[in-house]
Amino acid sequence: MSSSLVAIKHIPMKNVVMEDGNDWPTYFPLEIALMLKVQGEGGSASPGAAVLLLDWFNLDQELILVLERPVLSTDLLHYMEKKRGCLEEQETKMIMQQVIKAITDIHSKGVLHRDIKPENILIETGSDVPRVRIIDFGCGCLLHNGEHHQFSGTFRYCPPEWFKHQSYRAEPLNVWQVGVLAYFMLVGKHPFSTKKEIISKEPWIGRGLSPNCQEFVWSCLAKEPQERLPLDSLLAHPWLQ
Repeated sequence: MSSSLVAIKHIPMKNVVMEDGNDWPTYFPLEIALMLKVQGEGGSASPGAAVLLLDWFNLDQELILVLERPVLSTDLLHYMEKKRGCLEEQETKMIMQQVIKAITDIHSKGVLHRDIKPENILIETGSDVPRVRIIDFGCGCLLHNGEHHQFSGTFRYCPPEWFKHQSYRAEPLNVWQVGVLAYFMLVGKHPFSTKKEIISKEPWIGRGLSPNCQEFVWSCLAKEPQERLPLDSLLAHPWLQ
């Protein structure tokens, strides 16, 4: 291993989810399997890619992950705090473009992250243009085309269909989380705080945001999953052009 900085993640074995699949040995740690699927052969360092898993150790009491750690970086939540709690529309747009590309890339590798939020988005600050990296696949799962019946992500990023039907599909879930994330970056607070609000409240968006920006957020936060924008059309929305 080189002398570059790394991040060390300790996971108590009681919290490690094991998975039996065709692509790895029986009862392999799921988080590791997901990261290996995402980074592929030789790893990936393209903009918006997940941070790399460099090594891992299965000990008696805990699982140790050795992860890539860009030198000049901070998570999006702390990045926003340094900017007085929210971001300007233009900077939000630039970051969201990368986040959407990252989610799309992760989907193409057969993985569903399930916990897209500021704490799990790393911002590299070593250049004029912030670079997005996705971290923490601990809530993730293997992607499939049907309905998912388990959700282990963050409450405020949970879609309404989960509370109403205890199920959701992968693409509408991530579009919903994109909408919650965009709202949080622009407004500085979450659009919903309770289960009732997630199911029925229509978010208020103001602060002089452009009509295209407001329409993008509303379209991602449609209460019915079939009414949300398709994941593969998000980058074509006028706001992101």
